[in-house]
Amino acid sequence: MTTHRAIRQEDAAYARELQKDAADRAHPLTRPRDAATLMIIDRSAGAARVLMGKRHANHTFMPGKFVFPGGRVDAADRRMGAASPLPPGLEAKLLLRITSPSPQKARALALAALREAFEETGLLFGEKNGNAGKAAPTGAWGQYTAHGFAPSLAYVHFIARAITPPRRPKRFDTRFFTIDASHVAHKVEGVIGPDSELIELVWQDIGKAAELDIPSIQRTVLNDLAARVIHGMGHELPVPFYRELNGKWRREEL
Repeated sequence: MTTHRAIRQEDAAYARELQKDAADRAHPLTRPRDAATLMIIDRSAGAARVLMGKRHANHTFMPGKFVFPGGRVDAADRRMGAASPLPPGLEAKLLLRITSPSPQKARALALAALREAFEETGLLFGEKNGNAGKAAPTGAWGQYTAHGFAPSLAYVHFIARAITPPRRPKRFDTRFFTIDASHVAHKVEGVIGPDSELIELVWQDIGKAAELDIPSIQRTVLNDLAARVIHGMGHELPVPFYRELNGKWRREEL
C-alpha cells in the first residue's frame, strides 16, 4: 500500500541534505523528465560495495562529482525489448503515482538504467542472444546487442524515486535501481578515460561512499540502498519517494 507522510523526525537529515541542492530557484517552471540510475553493488566479499563514477570537470551539470551511472529515458528505451521481464512486484511499484501507467513504461525505465550503465561504464547486463540485434533500435541499443546479448531485467531492484524541485535548471523524475555485479555479462574496455563522461570508476563501501563528493540526493539514496541490503532486497519492501510539495520535502513510500 502506498504511504504518504511528511518527513519524520528521523528523516530530518534527509531533508536537510536534499534542500542543499534546492537553493537555486531562478529558472522557469518545467516538467521533470523521466530518468533512471543504476547502482551496481558487489556483495562477493565482506561489506557491500557500490560502483561510483567521477564526472568530467568540464561538464556543465554536476562537474567533478562522483555519481551513479544514469540519465534520462530515451524514445529507444520504449521500443527496446528485454530477454526477461521485470519481477511483478517491482513493476507494480514503478507504476504507482505516475501519469498513464503501463508495463511498457515500467520496462523502459529499467532499460534506460541498463543502457546508461553500458554507455558510461562499459558494463553489460543481459542474456546471450545472437539474434538480439535484429530487433534493437539503432544507436546505443544497437551497440549493446552487437556484443551478442539482450538486456535482462530479472535481477534489477527498485530502490528509490526522486523528483528534482521546481525551478531548478534541470529537473528529473529519477528512478534509482540496483543490480548485483555478479550479473555482469560482458565488459567493454576503453569506455572510461580523460575524455569520457566518466573519467574514473571506484568501488566504495556503501557506508563510506557518502564521504565522496556526490549529489545530496544520491547520498540520501545510499542510505536507502544500505537499508535494502540489510533487509534482504525483497521486491515487497517499501520504496522511498522523495519530492517537494508546498515548499517542503516529503519522503513517501511506494
